[in-house]
Amino acid sequence: MTQPTSRRDLLKLGAGAVAGGLAAATPAVRADDADVADLKITRVTTFHLECELERAFGASVSVPLDKTRTALLVKIETNAGHVGWGETSPISGAQATIDTVLGPKLIGQNPMEYRRLWRSLWGPNFGNGLATGAVDIALNDIRGKVLGLPVAEVFGGRFREKVPVYVSALDYVEGIPIEKYYPARAEKMVKRGHRAIKMRLGRFPVAREAKVIKKIREIVGPDVKLMADGNGAYTMGNALKMADHMADLDFEFLEEPMPQRSNNYPGYERLREKMPLPLAGGEAVDSRDAAHALLTRRAFDIIQPDASLCGGIGEVVFISELAYLSGTRCFPHCWGADIIIAATVHALSLVPDPHFGLPTDTPFLELDQSENPWREGLAKGQIEVKDGYVTVPRKPGLGIEVDEKLVRKYAV
Repeated sequence: MTQPTSRRDLLKLGAGAVAGGLAAATPAVRADDADVADLKITRVTTFHLECELERAFGASVSVPLDKTRTALLVKIETNAGHVGWGETSPISGAQATIDTVLGPKLIGQNPMEYRRLWRSLWGPNFGNGLATGAVDIALNDIRGKVLGLPVAEVFGGRFREKVPVYVSALDYVEGIPIEKYYPARAEKMVKRGHRAIKMRLGRFPVAREAKVIKKIREIVGPDVKLMADGNGAYTMGNALKMADHMADLDFEFLEEPMPQRSNNYPGYERLREKMPLPLAGGEAVDSRDAAHALLTRRAFDIIQPDASLCGGIGEVVFISELAYLSGTRCFPHCWGADIIIAATVHALSLVPDPHFGLPTDTPFLELDQSENPWREGLAKGQIEVKDGYVTVPRKPGLGIEVDEKLVRKYAV
């Protein structure tokens, strides 16, 4: 491939679209870029990862608690030796959709023709956002590597160099009462330097868990941000009861306390009107269409699209722009291995602030702390937290190198 002779040439080559539909995503291929024009996808491979956990854990609705960890990775290769990686959850037929529909459709296609490919991926799969999300992440990893640009720059350039982090660190764990585990775990996170913590709530009665969150606030002090995820375990009445306790303790938001019912979230606009603190949700949205409907209903104060579930990085960025138009904050959901973490960091660098003021509502990266052998191990040069922030990678693509030996070790 002919190398760009200047940064200007590189940027001309790499001008890409915002979010698979906001602008042209295919780089301008000049006559001397024959090898770019001749790029072809030669192989699409999926890996279903699984491992046994040392101790079962889960959310409020996990019955029984989870004893295994799973993930679905996709590897896309080109005739020029480029490799892109994506990630999603191995549910809802995602692996079969990639193996039998999306993968074969991509073979022989030019990965740089992102906008055309994006439309073709959505057409034949009846809206499987998980399958499309994994493929989209891998395609963008390749696009960045071909252009020598980070994914954030492929999408037009970042708003921010660093992203604040909140750790999802307080899960229900087998054999340990929350009265003992939650406060101790929160204290441990603070000692590690984390300044924002999210916890699971809803498994036990409101009165019991209200005492626990009060103890947590006493231990971490007033300056640590606290959030909670109800995982669909509450009725509206009990969600409001818990929200009152959380508001008294200055929690940042309560996430998805009532059942999601796929991506419909019935009753959430009524709940939001009654809430004494911000209501977050939307990790179950599987496309920009679903997100648009929820934003129109004003179902949330904070919408949480997940790149691995809603169709990819481009879809998250598109949804974040829709959220901006409605004055809604966008904090992308993230719960997985190193690949989705890296993809989410790039997406977060592209999410606009929801207003024209000083950036007091900067979106946070959600960083799961539960047992996961594919976090901080699957990828070399993985995302690192420093002083409560992660720095958006400057290396090409996602900015990580996947350890394929580890992938194959856990593949089933």
